[in-house]
Amino acid sequence: MTATLTAPATDTQRGLRTVLRLDAVASGALGVAAAAGAGVLDTLLGLPGGLLLGVGVFLVVYAAGLVVLAARPAIPRPLTWVVVLGNSAWVLASLGLAVGAWEQLTVLGAVVVLAQAAAVAVFADLQYARR
Repeated sequence: MTATLTAPATDTQRGLRTVLRLDAVASGALGVAAAAGAGVLDTLLGLPGGLLLGVGVFLVVYAAGLVVLAARPAIPRPLTWVVVLGNSAWVLASLGLAVGAWEQLTVLGAVVVLAQAAAVAVFADLQYARR
């Protein structure tokens, strides 16, 4: 018995590549906005500037990783699972942040945290369906 670690280049792979690239664009854009605007967004969102900066840098690096993964000739299934599980963990962490920091978040902050969690959940679902 052999294990298949790399999926063949199929329509599923093309679909996964597209979703990974869209995830990269969204993550990168949010990352740049959070990192560059941390000093202003902290007051608007009710989140610490240091958190916004750290999350922003992480998202830019994550987006670059997604671009590299999407460019591979064949996307390894284990790496797809890492992305799906990572996105799922991000959604749970975001919900935890919304609940845990509810008193500190502004209305805009709550909307942003919950909206990006919903978007990431959609990416995780699309990536899972195309793994």
